[in-house]
Amino acid sequence: MLRRLTILGLIILLFSCSQVEPPAPVLPLPTERQLAWHELEYYAFVHFNMNTFTNMEWGLGSEDPKLFSPSELDCRQWARVAKEAGMKGIILTAKHHDGFCLWPTATTGHSVKNSPWKDGEGDVVQELADACREYDLKLGIYLSPWDRNNAEYGNQKYIEIFRAQLKELMTNYGDVFEVWFDGANGGTGYYGGANEERRIDRKTYYDWENTRKIVRELQPMACMFSDAGPDIRWVGNEEGWAMKTNWAPIRRDEFYPGSPNYAELRTGHEDGTHWVPAEVDVSIRPGWYYHASEDHKVKTLPHLLDIYYNSIGRNASLLINFPVDTRGLIHENDAEQILKLAAAVKADFANNLAKDKNAEATNTRGNSKAYKAENIVDGNPDTYWATDDSVVSASVIIDLGEPTEINRFLAQEYIPLGQRVKKFSVDAWVNNDWKEIASETTIGRKRILRLDNITTSKVRLNILDAKACPLISNIELYKAPKVLVEPELRRDKEGIVSISAFDSGLDIYYTMDGTEPGNTSAKYDKPFLLNEKATIKAVAIDPETSNLSEVSTAEFDIVKNKWSLLGTLKSDENSAKILDGDENTAWNISGEKPCDVLIDLGEKVNVSGFKYLPDQGRWNPGIIFNYEIYVSNDGKNWGKAKSAGEFSNIRNSPVWQTKSFEPVEGRYIKLRAISPAEENGRMGIAEFDIITK
Repeated sequence: MLRRLTILGLIILLFSCSQVEPPAPVLPLPTERQLAWHELEYYAFVHFNMNTFTNMEWGLGSEDPKLFSPSELDCRQWARVAKEAGMKGIILTAKHHDGFCLWPTATTGHSVKNSPWKDGEGDVVQELADACREYDLKLGIYLSPWDRNNAEYGNQKYIEIFRAQLKELMTNYGDVFEVWFDGANGGTGYYGGANEERRIDRKTYYDWENTRKIVRELQPMACMFSDAGPDIRWVGNEEGWAMKTNWAPIRRDEFYPGSPNYAELRTGHEDGTHWVPAEVDVSIRPGWYYHASEDHKVKTLPHLLDIYYNSIGRNASLLINFPVDTRGLIHENDAEQILKLAAAVKADFANNLAKDKNAEATNTRGNSKAYKAENIVDGNPDTYWATDDSVVSASVIIDLGEPTEINRFLAQEYIPLGQRVKKFSVDAWVNNDWKEIASETTIGRKRILRLDNITTSKVRLNILDAKACPLISNIELYKAPKVLVEPELRRDKEGIVSISAFDSGLDIYYTMDGTEPGNTSAKYDKPFLLNEKATIKAVAIDPETSNLSEVSTAEFDIVKNKWSLLGTLKSDENSAKILDGDENTAWNISGEKPCDVLIDLGEKVNVSGFKYLPDQGRWNPGIIFNYEIYVSNDGKNWGKAKSAGEFSNIRNSPVWQTKSFEPVEGRYIKLRAISPAEENGRMGIAEFDIITK
């Protein structure tokens, strides 16, 4: 009997010793609603409102509701594109700063109920809510606190109106996952006809504590966004990136909507008092609202991939905006590019090379299986590797079993117990030794590193410093394929042609006779001189897979190395940008019209036309509308214009313009810019070229 009691006591003792206390939380911690939001990771913004029809970014508030008249509005198309792109929700600009409401609100007549769309019986918010339910997407609402239409803005009565609008939106459309409050508040506006400037105290005017209670009571799982949160913060820019160091916590009481210290939002605070993670908001075009002039400026796949890795890959969520067009549809160009991104991301993360591999750590919490190293590769987000409380510097090794090529590293902390890691590095086992391949700072919910291709049999994560014992829930390794997009072709003034591919390790082949290039064509290895007319076509090829990019084409005429600018442009240092071969630089001028651009070609040539690319800048670019073109042998006697007229629709489509005329011999060219595309606008040139016979 005594022996049995002794054995039982030993069993109880061993069992009790195996129960290792879990790590204590490191404050602040995410709430349940924030954890659910973190899981969404990637969703859509839709800017569609009165500005769509006035070609503006910020409406004044004086717009007639009758201007809102989409011809083919289809929220199901929005939802379908978002779903196919891998997004988890859509946030709609239900009311922007101009005050026009996309739902038939009882608070103002400045809404869809007084528009011709569906004879005033339509409700865009309802149609989107229905489409989101159909496509299993979350619904989010953007409601501008500023209202440049409302006569009461700046008074206490407007706060009652604003709260009534918020209640309508939180009550009538089902579950809402995010409510977006913009930081732009107060300034000039229509204000019911007052046409004046109204300033408010951004800290106190909206009585945010009580205004936010409406959301908390009616949509308890909705996260609220603003510079100050309370649940999600702005990332401090609209360009599509978070800093490499990105803490979810911030010292929240130091911020309010429109805070001047917004740059700190890019990194968060290591000593933050509240969990307010960053959301990266960026438009797929330069503008937030649709402008036909930006149809050719949709972000490229390389640019979108940079945004993805610099947002989701840096402990933030990603909110990509679609400027829905005047039809009421996501434009074809936008849909095409976002689906390219979806395909590329899917390919990058198709095969997790670390899944279920052997793992070991330099320290395991209490030597307990509950916190073992293998938890980082089991695919279960609820398990994690942890160290003893006193250990804030430790390593974990994943054994791949055989030499394996990788170029992506993904790590995640177990954030329900707080964000901890302050500094880490990654090593690869190469030639029987450890080689450092990355050194970074924070991890948070997700950190993804793009690495150079490296072949290794083991990968080691080194936690170099942490706020407390590190908790790593997941590590993944991938070999992402090369990004195959058409090569970029460029020739400078001296005739030097350069061809570049977006990704490294690709071969580039080209032709100069107009035929389609392939792996039997000339291989590009360095810039070369082209001092004659030619059509160059180029393709990038992945030597490992033999996959080809799309073909890029450039038509080059005579080289410009003998060209020089004359007249007033000769002393203008910016005028050289006209001939530099770079489409992103431009010369422009305002006020002077007509304006003559004089060019000495350096020799007589047979000219049969010219090509003009307007300034590609976003704000008040230089765009010529009416023109005349002259050719001369001596630069003094110009005779009649060889071509004259307008660049039709150039304001909406500021792309390369080509004009032809009967061939004429001459050495000098004069482009007379008669008027700009915008009234009182600028005139300018990004690039100018001639066509020779």
